[in-house]
Amino acid sequence: MLRIENLHAFYRGNEALKGVSLDVGQGEIVALIGANGAGKTTLLNCVSGIHTDMIGQITFNGKNIAGEPAHELVKQGLVQCPENRQLFGVMSVQENLEMGAYLATGEIQGVSLAKRIEDMFLKFPVLKSRRRQLAGTLSGGEQQMVAIARGLMSDPKLFMLDEPSLGLAPIIVEDMFRIIKEMKNEGRTILLVEQNALAALALSDRAYLLETGRLTLGGSSTMFVKDDRVRRAYLGNDIDVEHIFDDLLD
Repeated sequence: MLRIENLHAFYRGNEALKGVSLDVGQGEIVALIGANGAGKTTLLNCVSGIHTDMIGQITFNGKNIAGEPAHELVKQGLVQCPENRQLFGVMSVQENLEMGAYLATGEIQGVSLAKRIEDMFLKFPVLKSRRRQLAGTLSGGEQQMVAIARGLMSDPKLFMLDEPSLGLAPIIVEDMFRIIKEMKNEGRTILLVEQNALAALALSDRAYLLETGRLTLGGSSTMFVKDDRVRRAYLGNDIDVEHIFDDLLD
């Protein structure tokens, strides 16, 4: 579904991504892990049309989309849930959800806007009682739910999640991972950037390691867990490799 080939990205002449190539298949969750500043958000922003100072090829459903504006990519089914949520704080929860479907007219794949909003309230029940509340007055966890629900409003073909658990309390983090697991069970295609590498690997089918703008490792998430370098840097050496996924996220 998504293929990135030899992608280079720049900020004021400084190279942030250095020849990155990766792919995401239909129905997969692919995790992108790495330290802060490695270039993970830059990569997502290149794919979604937010960052345009780049060279390389980005193919989505067989079409080269490099350089296309963000709103055109949303029309094609490529949606990003950004880091730090970036809600419309002076708008209500429901208005934020409506903005998530602003490019749709009438129905989205046969489902009305009102029905899709109600579906989001079923998925995120706490938001129903907050539907008239200004998004900027919600807790961090509730804001993250709104951000994810807003992204799902257009029923994306590829959903990119950038640090969904960042800055949240541990009990809310568990809710975030449960929500992502539900999306996985629904068969959604997801490119996931997540600071909790262990949870990201538990949720994903495959993973890539990005270090200072370069991909240094790629493979199955199970392989990542067994890699000594990944364990030392991101997981800890004391994890039980054989049973690591048994009860995580149950």
